[in-house]
Amino acid sequence: MMPIAKLPRLTQVQAPLTHDIEVLDEFGQRRRMSIPAERPLTVFVDKRELVTLMTLGLAPELLVLGYLRNQRLVASVDEVESITVDWEVGAAAVRTRSGIDAIEEKTAHRVVTTGCGQGTVFGSLMADVESVDLPDATEARLRQSTLYAMLDQMRRQDSVYKKAGSVHGCALFRGGEMQVHFEDVGRHNAIDTIAGWMWMNGVVGGDKSFYTTGRLTSEMVMKAAQMGVPIVVSRNGITQMGHALAMQLGLTLIGRAKHRHFICYSGLARFDSEPEPARVLAEIPA
Repeated sequence: MMPIAKLPRLTQVQAPLTHDIEVLDEFGQRRRMSIPAERPLTVFVDKRELVTLMTLGLAPELLVLGYLRNQRLVASVDEVESITVDWEVGAAAVRTRSGIDAIEEKTAHRVVTTGCGQGTVFGSLMADVESVDLPDATEARLRQSTLYAMLDQMRRQDSVYKKAGSVHGCALFRGGEMQVHFEDVGRHNAIDTIAGWMWMNGVVGGDKSFYTTGRLTSEMVMKAAQMGVPIVVSRNGITQMGHALAMQLGLTLIGRAKHRHFICYSGLARFDSEPEPARVLAEIPA
Protein backbone atom coordinates (compact mmCIF):
# COMPACT_ATOMS: atom_id res chain seq x y z
CA MET A 1 0.00 0.00 0.00
CA MET A 2 1.11 3.57 -0.70
CA PRO A 3 1.27 6.16 2.10
CA ILE A 4 -2.12 7.72 2.87
CA ALA A 5 -2.58 10.84 0.75
CA LYS A 6 -5.15 13.60 0.81
CA LEU A 7 -7.61 12.12 -1.66
CA PRO A 8 -9.63 14.17 -4.12
CA ARG A 9 -13.42 14.44 -3.92
CA LEU A 10 -15.04 12.50 -6.75
CA THR A 11 -18.60 12.45 -8.01
CA GLN A 12 -20.05 9.02 -8.85
CA VAL A 13 -22.16 9.40 -11.96
CA GLN A 14 -21.94 6.17 -13.95
CA ALA A 15 -23.87 6.42 -17.20
CA PRO A 16 -25.97 3.65 -18.83
CA LEU A 17 -23.47 1.16 -20.26
CA THR A 18 -25.54 -0.32 -23.09
CA HIS A 19 -28.15 0.84 -25.58
CA ASP A 20 -30.87 -1.34 -27.16
CA ILE A 21 -31.47 -1.14 -30.90
CA GLU A 22 -33.43 -3.06 -33.53
CA VAL A 23 -31.38 -5.04 -36.03
CA LEU A 24 -31.90 -7.32 -39.03
CA ASP A 25 -29.93 -10.59 -39.13
CA GLU A 26 -28.92 -12.98 -41.91
CA PHE A 27 -32.19 -14.93 -41.52
CA GLY A 28 -34.30 -11.86 -42.20
CA GLN A 29 -35.29 -11.70 -38.54
CA ARG A 30 -35.82 -8.36 -36.83
CA ARG A 31 -34.75 -8.44 -33.19
CA ARG A 32 -33.57 -6.27 -30.33
CA MET A 33 -29.97 -6.37 -29.22
CA SER A 34 -27.68 -4.41 -26.90
CA ILE A 35 -24.67 -2.44 -28.06
CA PRO A 36 -22.15 -0.61 -25.85
CA ALA A 37 -22.75 3.05 -25.13
CA GLU A 38 -20.15 5.55 -26.30
CA ARG A 39 -20.15 9.17 -25.25
CA PRO A 40 -17.72 12.10 -25.30
CA LEU A 41 -16.29 13.37 -22.03
CA THR A 42 -14.43 16.67 -22.31
CA VAL A 43 -11.89 17.12 -19.52
CA PHE A 44 -11.26 20.61 -18.12
CA VAL A 45 -8.36 21.17 -15.73
CA ASP A 46 -8.72 24.33 -13.66
CA LYS A 47 -11.20 25.60 -16.31
CA ARG A 48 -8.75 24.90 -19.14
CA GLU A 49 -9.96 22.43 -21.79
CA LEU A 50 -7.53 19.52 -21.98
CA VAL A 51 -8.90 16.62 -24.04
CA THR A 52 -12.10 14.86 -25.08
CA LEU A 53 -12.23 11.15 -24.27
CA MET A 54 -14.70 8.78 -25.89
CA THR A 55 -15.86 6.50 -23.09
CA LEU A 56 -18.37 3.91 -21.98
CA GLY A 57 -19.04 5.90 -18.81
CA LEU A 58 -18.46 3.11 -16.28
CA ALA A 59 -16.22 5.04 -13.87
CA PRO A 60 -15.51 8.42 -15.49
CA GLU A 61 -13.93 10.05 -12.43
CA LEU A 62 -11.37 7.26 -12.08
CA LEU A 63 -10.77 7.39 -15.83
CA VAL A 64 -9.95 11.10 -15.66
CA LEU A 65 -7.71 10.66 -12.60
CA GLY A 66 -5.84 7.78 -14.25
CA TYR A 67 -5.51 9.75 -17.47
CA LEU A 68 -3.85 12.61 -15.60
CA ARG A 69 -1.58 10.11 -13.88
CA ASN A 70 -0.56 8.18 -16.99
CA GLN A 71 0.01 11.37 -18.98
CA ARG A 72 2.34 12.51 -16.17
CA LEU A 73 0.38 15.74 -15.78
CA VAL A 74 0.12 15.21 -12.02
CA ALA A 75 2.73 13.38 -9.96
CA SER A 76 0.60 12.52 -6.93
CA VAL A 77 -3.07 11.95 -6.18
CA ASP A 78 -3.04 14.66 -3.52
CA GLU A 79 -2.38 17.29 -6.21
CA VAL A 80 -6.01 16.88 -7.31
CA GLU A 81 -8.67 18.53 -5.16
CA SER A 82 -11.78 17.28 -6.96
CA ILE A 83 -13.17 15.71 -10.16
CA THR A 84 -16.77 16.52 -11.02
CA VAL A 85 -18.48 14.76 -13.93
CA ASP A 86 -21.71 16.11 -15.46
CA TRP A 87 -23.19 13.93 -18.20
CA GLU A 88 -25.77 16.58 -19.15
CA VAL A 89 -22.96 18.63 -20.66
CA GLY A 90 -20.50 15.73 -21.18
CA ALA A 91 -17.75 17.31 -19.13
CA ALA A 92 -15.37 16.48 -16.30
CA ALA A 93 -14.14 19.43 -14.26
CA VAL A 94 -10.81 18.82 -12.54
CA ARG A 95 -9.73 21.20 -9.80
CA THR A 96 -6.12 20.96 -8.67
CA ARG A 97 -4.79 22.27 -5.37
CA SER A 98 -1.96 24.37 -6.82
CA GLY A 99 -2.33 24.20 -10.59
CA ILE A 100 -0.19 22.18 -13.00
CA ASP A 101 3.24 23.65 -13.68
CA ALA A 102 3.99 24.29 -17.36
CA ILE A 103 0.76 22.65 -18.49
CA GLU A 104 0.96 24.32 -21.92
CA GLU A 105 4.44 22.88 -22.47
CA LYS A 106 3.45 19.44 -21.19
CA THR A 107 0.43 19.21 -23.48
CA ALA A 108 1.87 20.89 -26.57
CA HIS A 109 3.31 17.79 -28.23
CA ARG A 110 0.77 15.15 -29.13
CA VAL A 111 1.49 11.78 -30.74
CA VAL A 112 -1.18 9.92 -32.71
CA THR A 113 -1.51 6.41 -31.27
CA THR A 114 -2.96 3.08 -32.28
CA GLY A 115 -5.48 3.35 -29.46
CA CYS A 116 -9.24 3.19 -29.70
CA GLY A 117 -11.35 5.56 -27.65
CA GLN A 118 -8.36 7.84 -27.13
CA GLY A 119 -6.64 9.26 -30.17
CA THR A 120 -3.52 10.88 -28.79
CA VAL A 121 -1.07 10.74 -25.95
CA PHE A 122 1.22 13.55 -24.95
CA GLY A 123 4.62 13.06 -26.52
CA SER A 124 6.76 13.28 -23.39
CA LEU A 125 5.76 9.80 -22.21
CA MET A 126 8.52 7.91 -23.99
CA ALA A 127 11.08 10.34 -22.59
CA ASP A 128 10.22 9.07 -19.10
CA VAL A 129 11.56 5.53 -19.63
CA GLU A 130 14.57 6.14 -17.42
CA SER A 131 12.36 7.14 -14.49
CA VAL A 132 10.50 3.80 -14.45
CA ASP A 133 11.53 1.58 -11.54
CA LEU A 134 10.16 -1.97 -11.63
CA PRO A 135 10.95 -4.70 -9.09
CA ASP A 136 13.50 -7.24 -10.28
CA ALA A 137 12.75 -10.81 -11.27
CA THR A 138 13.45 -12.20 -7.79
CA GLU A 139 10.65 -10.06 -6.29
CA ALA A 140 7.92 -10.14 -8.95
CA ARG A 141 7.13 -13.47 -10.56
CA LEU A 142 4.26 -15.33 -12.22
CA ARG A 143 3.70 -19.09 -12.25
CA GLN A 144 2.07 -20.78 -15.23
CA SER A 145 -0.66 -22.19 -12.98
CA THR A 146 -1.36 -18.67 -11.66
CA LEU A 147 -1.62 -17.40 -15.23
CA TYR A 148 -4.22 -20.09 -15.94
CA ALA A 149 -6.16 -19.04 -12.82
CA MET A 150 -6.17 -15.43 -14.07
CA LEU A 151 -7.44 -16.47 -17.49
CA ASP A 152 -10.16 -18.61 -15.92
CA GLN A 153 -11.37 -15.67 -13.82
CA MET A 154 -11.48 -13.44 -16.88
CA ARG A 155 -13.45 -16.09 -18.76
CA ARG A 156 -16.04 -16.24 -15.95
CA GLN A 157 -16.18 -12.47 -15.33
CA ASP A 158 -19.59 -10.87 -15.83
CA SER A 159 -19.04 -8.13 -18.38
CA VAL A 160 -20.50 -5.67 -20.84
CA TYR A 161 -18.51 -7.54 -23.51
CA LYS A 162 -20.54 -10.72 -22.94
CA LYS A 163 -23.79 -8.78 -23.24
CA ALA A 164 -22.99 -6.33 -26.00
CA GLY A 165 -19.46 -6.90 -27.34
CA SER A 166 -17.27 -4.15 -28.83
CA VAL A 167 -15.48 -3.09 -25.63
CA HIS A 168 -12.08 -3.73 -24.06
CA GLY A 169 -11.59 -5.04 -20.54
CA CYS A 170 -8.66 -4.63 -18.15
CA ALA A 171 -8.08 -6.19 -14.74
CA LEU A 172 -5.50 -5.97 -11.98
CA PHE A 173 -4.42 -9.17 -10.22
CA ARG A 174 -2.40 -9.99 -7.13
CA GLY A 175 -1.33 -13.54 -7.71
CA GLY A 176 -4.42 -15.34 -8.98
CA GLU A 177 -6.82 -12.98 -7.18
CA MET A 178 -8.54 -10.26 -9.17
CA GLN A 179 -8.37 -6.86 -7.46
CA VAL A 180 -10.50 -4.85 -9.88
CA HIS A 181 -11.93 -5.05 -13.40
CA PHE A 182 -13.02 -2.22 -15.72
CA GLU A 183 -14.29 -2.03 -19.29
CA ASP A 184 -14.40 0.82 -21.79
CA VAL A 185 -14.64 1.47 -25.52
CA GLY A 186 -10.85 1.72 -25.68
CA ARG A 187 -8.14 -0.25 -23.93
CA HIS A 188 -6.36 3.00 -23.00
CA ASN A 189 -9.42 4.18 -21.11
CA ALA A 190 -9.68 0.87 -19.27
CA ILE A 191 -6.05 0.92 -18.11
CA ASP A 192 -6.31 4.60 -17.14
CA THR A 193 -9.37 3.79 -15.03
CA ILE A 194 -7.38 1.13 -13.19
CA ALA A 195 -4.57 3.66 -12.67
CA GLY A 196 -7.08 6.03 -11.08
CA TRP A 197 -8.48 3.24 -8.88
CA MET A 198 -4.96 2.36 -7.70
CA TRP A 199 -4.28 5.96 -6.68
CA MET A 200 -7.60 6.33 -4.87
CA ASN A 201 -7.06 3.08 -2.95
CA GLY A 202 -3.34 3.42 -2.22
CA VAL A 203 -2.48 0.32 -4.26
CA VAL A 204 1.07 -0.17 -5.57
CA GLY A 205 1.88 -2.19 -8.68
CA GLY A 206 5.08 -4.04 -7.84
CA ASP A 207 3.38 -7.26 -6.72
CA LYS A 208 0.60 -7.11 -9.32
CA SER A 209 -0.09 -8.42 -12.80
CA PHE A 210 -2.17 -6.56 -15.35
CA TYR A 211 -4.57 -8.20 -17.83
CA THR A 212 -5.89 -6.54 -20.98
CA THR A 213 -7.97 -7.68 -23.91
CA GLY A 214 -6.11 -5.19 -26.13
CA ARG A 215 -2.93 -5.67 -28.10
CA LEU A 216 0.42 -4.94 -26.46
CA THR A 217 1.52 -1.71 -28.11
CA SER A 218 4.24 0.64 -26.88
CA GLU A 219 1.80 2.99 -25.17
CA MET A 220 0.09 0.16 -23.29
CA VAL A 221 3.47 -1.17 -22.15
CA MET A 222 4.56 2.28 -21.02
CA LYS A 223 1.35 2.92 -19.08
CA ALA A 224 1.64 -0.39 -17.23
CA ALA A 225 5.27 0.37 -16.39
CA GLN A 226 4.38 3.86 -15.11
CA MET A 227 1.85 2.19 -12.80
CA GLY A 228 4.70 0.03 -11.48
CA VAL A 229 3.18 -3.22 -12.78
CA PRO A 230 5.93 -5.56 -14.02
CA ILE A 231 3.81 -8.27 -15.69
CA VAL A 232 1.23 -7.71 -18.43
CA VAL A 233 -1.01 -10.40 -19.91
CA SER A 234 -3.13 -9.98 -23.05
CA ARG A 235 -5.46 -12.20 -25.00
CA ASN A 236 -4.17 -10.32 -28.05
CA GLY A 237 -0.78 -10.01 -29.74
CA ILE A 238 2.14 -7.61 -29.66
CA THR A 239 3.79 -4.95 -31.81
CA GLN A 240 7.51 -4.58 -32.50
CA MET A 241 7.76 -1.32 -30.55
CA GLY A 242 5.80 -2.76 -27.65
CA HIS A 243 8.28 -5.65 -27.49
CA ALA A 244 11.33 -3.40 -27.76
CA LEU A 245 10.08 -1.14 -24.97
CA ALA A 246 9.29 -4.10 -22.71
CA MET A 247 12.79 -5.47 -23.23
CA GLN A 248 14.26 -2.07 -22.33
CA LEU A 249 12.12 -1.81 -19.19
CA GLY A 250 12.54 -5.43 -18.07
CA LEU A 251 8.78 -5.95 -18.22
CA THR A 252 7.22 -9.37 -18.76
CA LEU A 253 4.72 -9.55 -21.64
CA ILE A 254 2.48 -12.56 -22.18
CA GLY A 255 0.16 -12.50 -25.19
CA ARG A 256 -2.21 -14.72 -27.15
CA ALA A 257 -3.36 -15.86 -23.71
CA LYS A 258 -6.61 -17.78 -23.85
CA HIS A 259 -7.69 -21.03 -22.19
CA ARG A 260 -4.38 -22.90 -21.78
CA HIS A 261 -2.47 -21.25 -24.59
CA PHE A 262 -0.06 -18.30 -24.31
CA ILE A 263 3.20 -16.88 -25.61
CA CYS A 264 5.72 -15.19 -23.29
CA TYR A 265 7.33 -12.50 -25.45
CA SER A 266 9.68 -10.83 -22.96
CA GLY A 267 10.83 -10.91 -19.35
CA LEU A 268 11.13 -14.69 -19.31
CA ALA A 269 13.15 -14.50 -16.07
CA ARG A 270 9.99 -13.55 -14.17
CA PHE A 271 7.95 -16.50 -15.46
CA ASP A 272 7.94 -19.90 -13.74
CA SER A 273 7.11 -22.30 -16.52
CA GLU A 274 5.11 -25.46 -15.79
CA PRO A 275 5.09 -26.92 -19.30
CA GLU A 276 2.09 -28.69 -20.74
CA PRO A 277 2.69 -32.30 -21.86
CA ALA A 278 4.05 -32.33 -25.39
CA ARG A 279 1.41 -33.04 -27.99
CA VAL A 280 2.18 -36.09 -30.12
CA LEU A 281 1.07 -35.66 -33.71
CA ALA A 282 -0.60 -38.69 -35.19
CA GLU A 283 1.31 -40.19 -38.10
CA ILE A 284 -0.45 -40.06 -41.44
CA PRO A 285 -0.57 -43.53 -43.05
CA ALA A 286 1.53 -43.84 -46.17
